[in-house]
Amino acid sequence: MRPRRRGSPSKSWWRTWWGGPWPGPRAARLRHDTRHRPGLVGPTTFVWEGDDALAPVRVGWIGLGIMGKPMARNLLKAGYPLTVYNRSRAAVEELAAEGATPAASPAEVARQADRIFTMVTDSPDVEQVVLGPQGVLEGAREGAILIDMSTISPQVSRRIAQEAAAKGVQALDAPVSGGDVGAREGTLSIMVGGDREAFEAVLPLFQVLGKTITYVGPAGSGQEVKLVNQIVVALTVLAMAEGLAYARKVGLDLETVLQVITQGAAGSWTLSHYGPRVLRGDFAPGFMVRLQQKDLRLALESAAAAGQPLPGTALVHQLFRHLEATGAGNEGNHALVKVLEALGGQGERG
Repeated sequence: MRPRRRGSPSKSWWRTWWGGPWPGPRAARLRHDTRHRPGLVGPTTFVWEGDDALAPVRVGWIGLGIMGKPMARNLLKAGYPLTVYNRSRAAVEELAAEGATPAASPAEVARQADRIFTMVTDSPDVEQVVLGPQGVLEGAREGAILIDMSTISPQVSRRIAQEAAAKGVQALDAPVSGGDVGAREGTLSIMVGGDREAFEAVLPLFQVLGKTITYVGPAGSGQEVKLVNQIVVALTVLAMAEGLAYARKVGLDLETVLQVITQGAAGSWTLSHYGPRVLRGDFAPGFMVRLQQKDLRLALESAAAAGQPLPGTALVHQLFRHLEATGAGNEGNHALVKVLEALGGQGERG
């Protein structure tokens, strides 16, 4: 049985489908419910549009890269009507073949969506797709919610939230951690800044995308927490790279070393996920070097504005800049081991 699109549903129909009492014709929103509903796939959210229609939340997605495409796909699999835009049309066509609606611009996405997600590279990219010509705010209706899941400057996130609010649109900054694996499997950690009620309204969608969803404070706070994450991740990658470079230099069996240290105090998500890739010489990106370098730049800029020195972050940022300059910008951040091995005269890896 499918939700009726015209006319108010009867009380008996409501009780059969929803499993609860009739809330009255002016209910503002049907709350998220994860129980199985006949005819639905996944935890789809429904909203009232006036008194006459019961319809699933329409989702828009802008940015279909390594992270964005699997995240958008998970929402599509969960049953949400999805409109997508990407500068490269190949990714759009791929999701269109799976049931998504292609759009010609961010504004067109916004016109067809209640919740508009952006997942692009850097602050200027978000500013372009949100504030620029044919951007999200040109098409978004009053009451829509914009969710930026990119990692960008906290200051830019706050400015976007202010400009969105002036047009009656709420904005959340919701960067993620967990890499390409987390994006595919829907197990990301999501840190969200912005209005608390907007967060609650988007929570059902976040629960499709991630396993750990945390509201962290007002606009910009999500980005600041993400930068804390990136500082720790980058320094952990550096520690792994130094340790494995040393182990290789002194002739240890690297598989044995990895097995031992992952079970002790040195064990970490980074070591468990990227250590085996380093040993195989597999530097395909989970998180690209150029993006890691960009995030560290953002962290250093934000910390400088706050008056907080970050000496370790400054060092690892320079190492990632060097690695990117060698042409490895699109490799995974665990390729940092190449820099340490080169410093030790170990020769190039494949």
